[in-house]
Amino acid sequence: MQLTLNEKIFTFFATLIEKICGISYSLEKIYLIKGELYKIAQSFGYESLEKFYLKIRDDFETGKVNSHLLREIVDRLVINETQFFRDFHPFEVLRKYLLPKLFWEKRKDRKISIWSAGCSTGQEPYSIAMILLEYFSFQLFNYDLKIWATDISFSNLEKAKKGLYSNSEIGRGVPVHFLFKYFKSKNSEWEIREEVKALVKFDFLNLIEAEKKVFEKFDLIFCRYVLIYFSDSIKEKIWETLWNSLNSGGCLILGATELAPKSFPDMEKKIIDKVTLFFKK
Repeated sequence: MQLTLNEKIFTFFATLIEKICGISYSLEKIYLIKGELYKIAQSFGYESLEKFYLKIRDDFETGKVNSHLLREIVDRLVINETQFFRDFHPFEVLRKYLLPKLFWEKRKDRKISIWSAGCSTGQEPYSIAMILLEYFSFQLFNYDLKIWATDISFSNLEKAKKGLYSNSEIGRGVPVHFLFKYFKSKNSEWEIREEVKALVKFDFLNLIEAEKKVFEKFDLIFCRYVLIYFSDSIKEKIWETLWNSLNSGGCLILGATELAPKSFPDMEKKIIDKVTLFFKK
């Protein structure tokens, strides 16, 4: 079918996505969602993208929004770039510095909580879990340790819970000895073993609503390459929520190329082995 994505249609969907989950698409990034919008229109039986757009617009105007369709749009248009042990250095700092520090500081109450915010299809929280099993198995018997992983995409979370990954996904970052120790071959894919899955709890969470939904505190928060997709105002709002969700003495980690949207009086920035860490005093 002949489909065109004019500026009016693109602006509508870009505004819709930003309103729902805060992710901001400029006109320069049209290529990121163009193909997916075509696929969604086709999958729901629309002859053209224009008819698809008119239907969604009319539904909003009449208050008859199809929640399933809306969820499909969000799932398809959320960027899912991730991999196991992404950038490597943060996970080395986690192993050599952050986790030993946490186990020592929490030796009295023996409770440690970690949040992977914007976990996509699960590679980041599973990477953390594998490090814990590989290097801190003794401590796991003596501590109440939880990894909470959240994402806005239901399809991402479904894949993460299944823990099934292709050869290409495994090939991006998984050390060979980890592959045979923490995965099992399943048909043409690799499945995370149950002892790794058991350390991670996956939940749906829209980060722009986190302020009203997250009430517990965490010792370590990973929010890597997530904030870069938000507008500046929403980025600051989410950053503040993340900071307020951090325990005193806790640490927040962004992506390697990311900067803190704003600073706080109780924030201490440290660089350890090329990794920028933000500690709460």
